[in-house]
Amino acid sequence: MGYNRPITIGTIDYANAWPLFHQLESFAGHVNYESISRYPAELNRLLQAGELDISAISSYSYGLHSESYMLLPQLSVGSTGPVHSILLFLKEPLELKRPSTIAVTSTSATSVNLLKILMEMYYECSPSYVTAEPRLEEMLRDADAALLIGDPAIHASWNEQGLHVIDLGRLWNEWTGLGMTYAVVAARKEVIHSNPEAVQAAYDAILKCKQHNQNHLEPLIRQACKQLGGDAAYWDMYFHSLQYDFGSKLQEGLALYFRYAKQLGLLARDVEFTFFEDQSAQ
Repeated sequence: MGYNRPITIGTIDYANAWPLFHQLESFAGHVNYESISRYPAELNRLLQAGELDISAISSYSYGLHSESYMLLPQLSVGSTGPVHSILLFLKEPLELKRPSTIAVTSTSATSVNLLKILMEMYYECSPSYVTAEPRLEEMLRDADAALLIGDPAIHASWNEQGLHVIDLGRLWNEWTGLGMTYAVVAARKEVIHSNPEAVQAAYDAILKCKQHNQNHLEPLIRQACKQLGGDAAYWDMYFHSLQYDFGSKLQEGLALYFRYAKQLGLLARDVEFTFFEDQSAQ
């Protein structure tokens, strides 16, 4: 099928993904595209439904639908160590009491399943999970703990009200020695096959955008202070603690996550990484 319409690109509506997409229009002047910004769970759904051509999605969603997608190389949101925005808030420390009920965010899939892996395999406990809107006080009304991600997790961490907080990125790294990848950027295989030039052009633009933003974090730090609060020192630390390149340590960590997810029945089959071949690098 021919492509007369713009290519559609999904971008994550959290500060942690800003370095991938901030001011994308400055680098995509020659690309006929439309950009849609949503929470990860909604982007997962839209890419799977074919309503997006390329999107940042939860890593777990790639695991579920890897036969339909190709990964765009050197693009991800990950960390080797603390992530600062995937946080478990507990009424009592885990060492004293294992939670029986955990309220989990409705906005992402990777972190919820990362929590299930850590609970089952690291803490050896099997709490029940209740999906809830990301509002900490309400989540903790009937649960022993609550998982928040993205900007709501950051806001809650600034005002934790005597709760015990576990950073899942830090815990995963301490346990496995590896990084963890929370989001990847994927394109639908059918779009790559029918219009490889458009995918290449969009990929080039996103890659240039990311490289520019990583070298010029000040505008993102200013925007975060203005839009989300906090001070420049916090956001400087935050953006520097995240990794956007999907390097070998992050791929290794994600491969292990997928193996554990399959072991626990969270994924039905093994997951292979299939990458889009960057024509400009040939």
